[in-house]
Amino acid sequence: MILLIDVGNTNIVMGVYQGKEMIHGWRLGTKIGRTSDEYGLQVDSILRHYNISIKDIDDIVIGSVVPSLQHTLVSMCRKYFDMEPMIIGKGTKTGMPIKYDNPREVGADRIVNSVAVFEKYGGPSILVDIGTAITFDVISEKGEYLGGAIAPGVGISSEALFSRTSKLPKVELKLPEYVIGKTTVESMQSGIVYGFIGLVDNIIENILEELNLTKDQVNILGTGGYAKLITERSKYIEDYDSNITLEGMRLVYEKSKRDRNENW
Repeated sequence: MILLIDVGNTNIVMGVYQGKEMIHGWRLGTKIGRTSDEYGLQVDSILRHYNISIKDIDDIVIGSVVPSLQHTLVSMCRKYFDMEPMIIGKGTKTGMPIKYDNPREVGADRIVNSVAVFEKYGGPSILVDIGTAITFDVISEKGEYLGGAIAPGVGISSEALFSRTSKLPKVELKLPEYVIGKTTVESMQSGIVYGFIGLVDNIIENILEELNLTKDQVNILGTGGYAKLITERSKYIEDYDSNITLEGMRLVYEKSKRDRNENW
C-alpha cells in the first residue's frame, strides 16, 4: 500500500492506494503549528479506523506547497513509519514536457495535476483547481504542459471582504437561489459565488480563444476544495474530479519507481 500526502494551504489531503485504486481518503486541516508527533498519532489513528496498520504501508509520497510543513511530515514518516518518503517537488521527473519560460517556476502540484488529467482524459485539456488560489492549467493534445493562469481563491477573497468591512458578517459560502439577494447574507453569497463563476468562465473563454478551439474540442475539468461550489453553474467545466492531485502523485511515483528499477 502507498500513502499519498498532498499538502495544500488550507487542507492536507491523504489517500491510501493499493495498486491503481484508492481504497481510503481523508482531509485534515493544514495547521503549521502541529508537530510531527501530532500528525503521526492522527494519521495512525485514521489508518487504524480503516483497519490498516502502519506496517501495511510500503511507501509514502509527499507533495507540498507549504515548505514549513514538509519537514514536519518527513519527520513523521521517519519516526512513525520508519521510512524515507518520496518528495515531489522542483526537479522531480514527471515525464511531461513543460512549455514554460522557466519550468522550475511551475508548482509541483500543477504538474502532477496535469499528468493525471492527461492520463485520465487525454488532451487538449484545461484543469481549474479551485482552492486557496484558483489555478488554470492547460495541457496540449500531445501531453505538453502549456502554462495557465493564477487568480486569488474564493476563501482568500471572502476573508478579505469579511475582515475589511466591519458591517458585513461572515457568511456560509453556498450557491444562493437567486442572483438578486433579498438580504445582506444572500447578497454577499451572490456576489462571491456568482462573481467567481464569472471569473472562472471568462478565463476559460479566453484560453479557448487563444487555443483557437471550442469547448467541445477540449476536456475542461474542475478540482479543489471550492470546485463544486463553482462548477455547478459554470458554462464550461464539464466534470469534477476530487482526487486528481493524488492520482497524479501516484503516477509520478510509479514512473520514478520504474526509472529506478530500469537504472539498476
